[in-house]
Amino acid sequence: MVTLDITEKKDTRSGFGAGLLELGRNNSEVVALCADLTGSLKMDAFKKEFPERFFQAGIAEANMIGMAAGLATGGKIPFTGTFANFSTGRVYDQIRQSVAYSEKNVKICASHAGLTLGEDGATHQILEDLGMMKMLPNMVVINPCDYNQTKAATIAIAAHHGPVYLRFGRPKWPVFTDPNQKFEIGKAWTIQEGTDVTIIATGHLVWKSIEAAHALAAAGISVELINIHTIKPLDEEAVLRSVAKTGCVVTAEEHQRNGGLGESICGLLSRNKPAPVEFVAVNDSFGESGTPEELLDKYGLGTQNIVDAVHKVIARKNG
Repeated sequence: MVTLDITEKKDTRSGFGAGLLELGRNNSEVVALCADLTGSLKMDAFKKEFPERFFQAGIAEANMIGMAAGLATGGKIPFTGTFANFSTGRVYDQIRQSVAYSEKNVKICASHAGLTLGEDGATHQILEDLGMMKMLPNMVVINPCDYNQTKAATIAIAAHHGPVYLRFGRPKWPVFTDPNQKFEIGKAWTIQEGTDVTIIATGHLVWKSIEAAHALAAAGISVELINIHTIKPLDEEAVLRSVAKTGCVVTAEEHQRNGGLGESICGLLSRNKPAPVEFVAVNDSFGESGTPEELLDKYGLGTQNIVDAVHKVIARKNG
């Protein structure tokens, strides 16, 4: 079990910046584009070291996606950067028509996702992006859990030929994964094995699920905890193998219930092995201004919410 005694905290967007810089040094085909948010996306170091490979699109996200598609056609590996709300909702048509349809090798990198954006409020706290992007044919969707995993994912997606949506966040968050990890697209990480319930978490809620697993262990409940960093393609084998053992599931995500990871898990189980599932996710609501922790608690995404969902789903399993 991952210890709770974690002192290092870093924002996942900085993991993206560090990964992009390392890519730039090792792969001359990697280029970067930003929509007037270079500092917020932590793309400054790449821009400073490789100014001839950095393109500032300004507040013109649709143009940025079109530019990226053109660069990919010319053999480059473009990484676009802006807030998650602007990376998806504002440019969905351009992504669908110019990137996904023709399988362009564009990496759409999106920061400030979910409620943990915090004080910027509902207009910027996109909670629909994973659903929007996973529905696009040819699109890979990745949502890592900490700084180290975000850095590793950034490096890994450059080697994948085709469109990728990489989602990360703003707040400083516990760093608990291996700094030298090998990131495998579509391969879940079983953080700990258990027998009573499966918790399947993604992004920032992986840490909240680790906290919940400790609390549940103290109550005598054995948790199998899986980090699904790749929303699409989903590691179906890992999920089905775990649920065959535990018989029930809690999903935890910083996203709407509608269209998110939980729905993907339910679809998989309904086709293969039906089992009780409880969702820890935002229930058909926009967010509001507040600190990340305040918002997670208010909208039902806190550690105690995961604990409560586990008790409920085990009771359902036991009839």
